[in-house]
Amino acid sequence: MSVFTTVNADQLRDWLKNYSIGHLLSLEGIPAGIENTNYFVDTSHGRYVLTLFEKLTRAELPFYVHLMAHLSRHGIPCPAPIADRDNEYLGMINGKPAMLATRLAGRSQMAPQPAHCAAIGSMLAAMHVAGQSYGRRFANPRGYDWWLQTAPVLLDFLDAGERALLENEIAFQRAAREQGVCAELPSGVVHADLFRDNCLMDGERVGGIIDFYFAGDDYLLFDLAVTLNDWCSDDAGELVTEKAEAMLGAYHGERALSAAEQRAWPLMLRGAALRFWLSRLYDFHMPRGGEMVHTHDPKRFRDILNARVRAGDALPWR
Repeated sequence: MSVFTTVNADQLRDWLKNYSIGHLLSLEGIPAGIENTNYFVDTSHGRYVLTLFEKLTRAELPFYVHLMAHLSRHGIPCPAPIADRDNEYLGMINGKPAMLATRLAGRSQMAPQPAHCAAIGSMLAAMHVAGQSYGRRFANPRGYDWWLQTAPVLLDFLDAGERALLENEIAFQRAAREQGVCAELPSGVVHADLFRDNCLMDGERVGGIIDFYFAGDDYLLFDLAVTLNDWCSDDAGELVTEKAEAMLGAYHGERALSAAEQRAWPLMLRGAALRFWLSRLYDFHMPRGGEMVHTHDPKRFRDILNARVRAGDALPWR
């Protein structure tokens, strides 16, 4: 959530004339994140978040916007899009598609304990169940096909050890899929980026899930692996058993994992680590300009991937 496109108060006041949310009190840029421009917006009627979409086109956005509206209606604490006076969720500011949504309570828990891991595990399962009735379809934009396309572009930026790791992992993921390891895995709409900074905790309960703009259709187990890799890994990338067991047990209590998912668990953990190593390498070596830009260190997920490769099939599903 960096600020790539500047919006000033006068511009926003003019834009808000088409909304029934009162008059503008304050506007503040949000520096964290790397994909979209985000501002906190306070009005006389409430607190909101303004998002300007830097990469996604207006034609692509309805999948994400209506997904948040769908999940919110089904009891998932996520930003609820605000319709304007024409009953539209999306508008334009400075040539960029833009949306207002409710601002949720809580703050990110960057040092989660097992109770926090259990809370997000349970909420993720509930979100997967709620997402089964969402009618729109859109393939995960950074799923397996994107890995295959992106890895060759990055090889020349890597040292010999990292290059070997990337090439070997791509080959491993390809072979597993060709052998049918994923054939029986349930799919559906996934968040695909549910890191600690994309969840707002209110004590030990989930106050809100944010930043759905990498969502799409993929294996539900992949979404769980993405979340667990971030929430339950130590500084060296190794899994913290107590946290991992708390998350997996809570998830399984809401949506039981199948035998096929249990068998595919090590593969998904490795795939989830690979996906974020690739995307962070891409953002690091091919950055975009922006007024307030925050990029993530690729080494974090290189280390997580190395740890999952070392663990091999010794990674239990719970």
